[in-house]
Amino acid sequence: MDTDGVFSPETIEAARDTYEAVGPAAQVVVRETASAMDFDSEEYRDRVTSDVVETARDALFASLLEVHSGSQEEFEAWCGEHPDYDREVIGGENVDNVVWHPIPFAETVLAATFQHEPVAAAGTLRRQAFGRVYRDHL
Repeated sequence: MDTDGVFSPETIEAARDTYEAVGPAAQVVVRETASAMDFDSEEYRDRVTSDVVETARDALFASLLEVHSGSQEEFEAWCGEHPDYDREVIGGENVDNVVWHPIPFAETVLAATFQHEPVAAAGTLRRQAFGRVYRDHL
């Protein structure tokens, strides 16, 4: 089993604190991206809205969520060690590998199956975790 990512909030308060903490980084990313695109001051004011920065914060937070990646057997073993968690699996049943993200405060584990593309599966899972669970709490 492999683990990748930075954030694995145990509580909703920890998730909120982490989400707030990535806000300044999201602003810097948006500002530097706009600069690289040669936005002048007027274009920056017109195009870089609070929604743009919020979207960047959402994407940054989601992309840094910790995920585990392993075989179906490793995922089943993890689930066996955490019987109180509801599980939601995205993808096919007859696939060899799984990437998963436990969300303790929701007593849920979200998972996505994959055959050959763990990075793509992790990206999908992170977006799903944010959209299905974190967004409502943040």
